Amino acid sequence: MTTPYRGLILDFGGVLTTQMKLNGQAFERSLGLPPGAYFDALGKHPDGVRVYADLEVGRATQEDWNRVIGGILGIDPTDLMRRALANLRPEPAMVAAAQRAREAGVKVAMLSNSFGLTPYNPYEALGLYDCFDTVILSEVEKVRKPSPAIYQRTLDALGLAGPECVFVDDHAGNLPPAEALGIRTIHHTTTPEATAAQLDALLAPA
Repeated sequence: MTTPYRGLILDFGGVLTTQMKLNGQAFERSLGLPPGAYFDALGKHPDGVRVYADLEVGRATQEDWNRVIGGILGIDPTDLMRRALANLRPEPAMVAAAQRAREAGVKVAMLSNSFGLTPYNPYEALGLYDCFDTVILSEVEKVRKPSPAIYQRTLDALGLAGPECVFVDDHAGNLPPAEALGIRTIHHTTTPEATAAQLDALLAPA
């Protein structure tokens, strides 16, 4: 007997890793920044929003991001992405769920809007590359979630159709384009253990 799903697509930050919010808060505390300052630099300051969007599709380098975000925050920009992600860790329950899926014959992909790859490669640093049959990064693809194109490229890389796959992301806005391709989606808002249990139930052999 086989599972009705043949593919699993997992987001990186906040799904395969510990929560991005907790990581950012720890970064703020480590530098004595006001609460929310880092998130405002990324999501509210126009220069920060612009450079992050450009980084994700390869129009800006990680060093560009370091310089711009460091300037907004008034801190040393040297290797800033590495320092900003210093408290990010693999999420054991989700990594184990991915491993169980592969052992059951399900193809597993990581689909991530990129943090940049040089000088700091977070995917390599966290040791997650070997967990997947394919890795799709927006920086490499020159298109980012929620553009429908990046979901289709993920399906193409897996060699599967949308209805054969399950996709997990912690951002609700990233789900509708996947659903439009027939992909079953899970909005990761609960504990990693709860989401892993959902995956086990969906991907268990029928």
